[in-house]
Amino acid sequence: MTDSQALPPVIVTLESGPAAAGSIDDFELFYSRRALDRFRARLGRQGLLDLLAEDIEKGNSFLRESALASDGSFEAGTTVLTAKGLTAGEFLSWMEKAFAGDEEALLASHPEHYVMAPGADGAFNVVENIGPHVCSFFMGGWGTDAMAWAADADELLPESEFPHKMSSNLFLADGTVVGRALTQFGDTAEGFTASLTVYVPTSCPQDVLEHHLRHYAVEFRNWIDVAAAARA
Repeated sequence: MTDSQALPPVIVTLESGPAAAGSIDDFELFYSRRALDRFRARLGRQGLLDLLAEDIEKGNSFLRESALASDGSFEAGTTVLTAKGLTAGEFLSWMEKAFAGDEEALLASHPEHYVMAPGADGAFNVVENIGPHVCSFFMGGWGTDAMAWAADADELLPESEFPHKMSSNLFLADGTVVGRALTQFGDTAEGFTASLTVYVPTSCPQDVLEHHLRHYAVEFRNWIDVAAAARA
């Protein structure tokens, strides 16, 4: 069969039945999240770490080798979100509380969040996907003390428009720096804008950066929604 003779796509439309508003995709997302939350709760943090131990070892090896091959150079990408009805200050206040101890809220924001918890020496441990790789890394030095590397970053936005800035190195347990993050927030007439920049080793395949830009979009959208609900 030639391309011109290809069968037309099958289109399924929900005509009636459920009383709730939403599409079939919306229903599937709800049930997927509910199932995922159940498995996370049943396994617990250590159970997830045990289950993913082999994946994490491979993922961390990938990041370590990429960082060494890149010799300290990183490629940046930025996801930009706009929010209405919530100020940057309100959102960041919620984030501060969540990162201080609400792991459940942090995990729920993305299907590929496995651990998000304070670690040793004030660093924050994250186990999540970096591209297709499950990795365990630490974020440290959020705030002005860690802005030295970001001071000359091309992605740095004007202080007058984006006064809320946070930066961090992303590093493995052995201290290898495998990435960076720079998040900047500024109020608008209707809410705020979030500029979310991630830096990955230049030797990484392009899809690693692309997927983390998508990752940012998902997790921050969901965090913003939860922050708005908590304020109400």
